[in-house]
Amino acid sequence: MKIYGYARVSGKDQREDRQLLALGGQRVPKRNIYVDKRSGKDFDRPAWRALTERLRPGDLLVVKSIDRLGRNYAEIIEWWRRITKELGADILILDMPILDTRQGKDLIGTLIADIVLGLLSYVAQTEREFIHQRQAEGIAAARARGVRFGRREKPLPEDFDDLRRRWRAGEFTAEEMAARCGICRATLFKRLKIYQATL
Repeated sequence: MKIYGYARVSGKDQREDRQLLALGGQRVPKRNIYVDKRSGKDFDRPAWRALTERLRPGDLLVVKSIDRLGRNYAEIIEWWRRITKELGADILILDMPILDTRQGKDLIGTLIADIVLGLLSYVAQTEREFIHQRQAEGIAAARARGVRFGRREKPLPEDFDDLRRRWRAGEFTAEEMAARCGICRATLFKRLKIYQATL
């Protein structure tokens, strides 16, 4: 039997230290710990794929909490089934010891674990949906306050009107015009359209 650990954070700026510490406390060898810095919306993650390819019957997968597996209810249930039934490995969720497939392999133990797993998976997905809702509300509130998102628009050069006139006269190409303005060709045409509307 080999012990594996899995940790996940949603972004590259987040740290997985707390999860690694918990996995180390379960004596998971460092070489057997797989870490993804990806969203939990699905299981299309490189470290997860590599880990599940290594799992064999009798192995143990240790995860800090159910939401570290993912935040998609149906996929959590499906992967749980694949690992425990198809691959024949066990799973231990540290924050919820009742989710330890090594224990309670009788009918009642399995039923209780399945109920808890379903409930926690539902909560994980619901939290993901709430996160998106809060983000959307925050963005809408910021826009209502006049906050602009994205890069600041580069100001046009002071001699833009002269450049535009010379470009129209055929003195230089659109690429040269864009280079003189310090913008790309597509942005140039967009800005020309806006500029023309203000004349």
